[in-house]
Amino acid sequence: MYDVKNGEFNDLPGQLIRSEGDPKTQDIAENEAYNYAGSTYNFYKSVLGRNSLDDHGMTMISSVHFGRRYNNAFWTGDQMCYGDGDGQIFIRFTKSVDVVGHELTHGVVSNTCNLVYSNEPGALNEHLADVFGSLVKQWRKRQTVRKADWLIGADIMGPGTTAKALRTFKAEKAYENDRLLGTDPQPKHLKNKYNGTADNGGVHINSGIPNHAFYLTAMEIGGKAWERAGQIWYKTMLKLTSTSQYKDMVQSTTESAATLYGNNSREHKAVMKAWKSVGF
Repeated sequence: MYDVKNGEFNDLPGQLIRSEGDPKTQDIAENEAYNYAGSTYNFYKSVLGRNSLDDHGMTMISSVHFGRRYNNAFWTGDQMCYGDGDGQIFIRFTKSVDVVGHELTHGVVSNTCNLVYSNEPGALNEHLADVFGSLVKQWRKRQTVRKADWLIGADIMGPGTTAKALRTFKAEKAYENDRLLGTDPQPKHLKNKYNGTADNGGVHINSGIPNHAFYLTAMEIGGKAWERAGQIWYKTMLKLTSTSQYKDMVQSTTESAATLYGNNSREHKAVMKAWKSVGF
């Protein structure tokens, strides 16, 4: 855990402030980033049998206080960076365990299928990060699919916005007519897919379609989402390639469900029903 002290890329990683096993510091962002990175590591290890982001015990490096009033958190390809937010739209990005899990999952994706960050492959990249970020949170809180809020980033929203979260897996909007954010642009059905060039061809926007399919799958199966739906999606992540499209995701999750739980099993049927419900 490092503090970049409002520095930027040239200043990374910053000053080392906490290593594995060290006591907590006086800085809440440092402690949140440390604890939630630990939860993400433990989730992948105990639930999916994966040893860190690369499955070979990779050291997980994080830098807090990136930039000034910086409204984002991101994976650089080597480490995590967390901004503190502008205090209006967002507060510190370390506050949501699902955001930490999301960003670190980009590290898992880059060490597995390495989906190109544009158009449908990019939307699947964001989708997988959302799915496993949400599962880290649900696993940490021991929530069933019905207890989970299915929101991404609820804890980082600032006082200047009425948004309940950044994104939601449910068939609803995370925010509407917000004075700072406008209206949630995510579609939940293929017919409403964004086809423009903004957002790298809609990588954050169009992740809403497979996100909703995962939610429907998990709700149909029931119980705890990481136990079955999450296993199907993880097996799929290991099979996709850098240029995989939505159709590949549909085919691979369907095959993975059948492989893991049997042809025409409850899980297999849930996956097929969910994809059909979002337009496939």
